[in-house]
Amino acid sequence: MITIDNKLFSYWKPKNVRTNLIVEKIRHKYDVKTGHAGTLDPFAEGILLICTGTKTKNVSEAQNLSKVYIAEIKLGQETNTLDRDGEVIKNKPVRNISKNELKTVISSFLGPILQRPPSFSALKKNNVRLYKLARKDIYINLRPRKVMINSIKFISFEIDKLVIEVNCEKGTYIRSLARDIGNALGTYAYLSELTRTSIGHYDKKSCVNLDIELSDENF
Repeated sequence: MITIDNKLFSYWKPKNVRTNLIVEKIRHKYDVKTGHAGTLDPFAEGILLICTGTKTKNVSEAQNLSKVYIAEIKLGQETNTLDRDGEVIKNKPVRNISKNELKTVISSFLGPILQRPPSFSALKKNNVRLYKLARKDIYINLRPRKVMINSIKFISFEIDKLVIEVNCEKGTYIRSLARDIGNALGTYAYLSELTRTSIGHYDKKSCVNLDIELSDENF
């Protein structure tokens, strides 16, 4: 069995698996204290940074590494979670948008920007996670926060689906970015696909292959 105690390593999370389930499975199989340096939503795939043993003390340092995402944005609708797993709450037809306009709008989000976090998030209000309140239809209108977008690139656009690559710093919500890009284009939007391709120097090639069964049974 591979030795992972007292290590910080990357693991590729598949789609439709909870981040915390992966942490629990590693902890259970390898009998080691385990944490992570940033969650991914269940529908998303990509890099997780896993820390074990004494390396769990360094998790805050790992959280400060820049992250790169490939994001697919569905235009014309907004969901209550700002992603594909939510309930559609707003609709608006998508007008004819040129590639040049798309690139201009996308580039306006480069650098330090103000961003309002999603109501469905792990942020807290009076010590309660916001997603727990949102599940009870209690939505907190958070103030915009300053986040940093290091680079944002147009990849493709077809009918109502826009694909971009984003390099950003800690605290950036790609779901919020999708919403805001939609608004800037005069419509609504939500995040339909997400892949985190790297965290710092960690990428898919550096990922450790762990023999763990990723089912929710008994977890």
